[in-house]
Amino acid sequence: MKTRNFLLPVATAGILAITLSACGGGGGGTTSGSDAASQGLDGRGPITYVQGKDNSNVVRPLIEKWNAAHPNEKVTFKEQTDQADQQHDDLVQHFQAKDAGYDVASVDVVWTAEFAAKGWLQPLKDKMALDTSAMLKPTVDAASYKGTLYAAPESSDGGILYYRKDLVPTPPKTWDEMMSMCSIAKTNNIGCYSGQFKKYEGLTVNASEAINSAGGAVLDENGKPNLLTAEAKAGMANLTKAYADGEIPKEAITFQEEESRQAFQDGKLLFLRNWPYVYNLATTEGSSKVKDVLGMTALPGKDGPGASSLGGHSAAISVYSKNKATAVDFLKFLTTEETQKFFATQGSLAPVLGKLYDDKELVAKLPYLPVLKTSIENAVPRPVTPFYPAVTKAIQENAYSAIKGEKTVDAALSDMQKSIESASAGQ
Repeated sequence: MKTRNFLLPVATAGILAITLSACGGGGGGTTSGSDAASQGLDGRGPITYVQGKDNSNVVRPLIEKWNAAHPNEKVTFKEQTDQADQQHDDLVQHFQAKDAGYDVASVDVVWTAEFAAKGWLQPLKDKMALDTSAMLKPTVDAASYKGTLYAAPESSDGGILYYRKDLVPTPPKTWDEMMSMCSIAKTNNIGCYSGQFKKYEGLTVNASEAINSAGGAVLDENGKPNLLTAEAKAGMANLTKAYADGEIPKEAITFQEEESRQAFQDGKLLFLRNWPYVYNLATTEGSSKVKDVLGMTALPGKDGPGASSLGGHSAAISVYSKNKATAVDFLKFLTTEETQKFFATQGSLAPVLGKLYDDKELVAKLPYLPVLKTSIENAVPRPVTPFYPAVTKAIQENAYSAIKGEKTVDAALSDMQKSIESASAGQ
């Protein structure tokens, strides 16, 4: 899926950025941010919208449309780089400086808790409230922190299982069913299954999906690590066993999104877990060996669809904005049906409005939408915590060691639990 550099980095550099920078976020915003949240609520006038590089030319046409209708409340587009770590750092620096010029910012779904906990985001309640009833629930959950909405869901994303329709007439619904089909891969001398198993943010995504799809959870509802359960062990063991048995090829330990996509497109895999962006490339690139046999289905779980890690971005208002009445109207504009359709058709961005996944015109243009809807509806956000950098590091390091066989599943989960507990206690 061609995007504004979001769907792919959302599971890669985008959150790796947090690992590198979020811990240095500082605490200057919490008290003053709380005070600032009560100011500027009725302010109207020009605002600035901050987002990563607009490669698909989605933002500029929308802002032109807004500005034509709101000549006294014009929006200026502050375009960041296409590197999500730099986007994150830029937002942190301006929030710390209490910059009133960064009115509305596009935030990755895993940044919301961090920024909200530091008091930098305007709570969207009372006169700032948004109607989220038509939105897919996981997108709303990902834009919330401790039960309060802090951002407007703008675009979403979910994992998809790609498969070879010529070799697998009926796609698997469960993990065990998929593993039972690996004999087909062996018969055809190709690898069976891969996701993204290099030690980076993509492994956090894949390990979390494995745990969640088996009925476990990285964190409980109170934000505490919850890895010492039979369900978490079963999920992690699914990956370690498949790797040890060769159902996950040995080279998959080096795969990020692009390496795994290329292996699948080259005809070297029977199944691939990846994001929707793969669809366009796998069906249009001349070198693709699967363009005519590409199948798509929901990620397999224990008894049915698995739990994808949720991707995407939301639009948040800075507590330091002076024109919050204009800013909240702009958020509403970004989430209208018309704008969401434009996001989908112009930028291949997954809508946050549930009804659009059943829109015949959209589905004709983007045939993966029904599968993606199932993925997002069953999605679980990556751990929602202000300490995400430490959490993702703990998941990556221990999941990687377990998959490689350097630690037992029990030891890896125990160490993961301890590292997350230490991170929470030390901050």
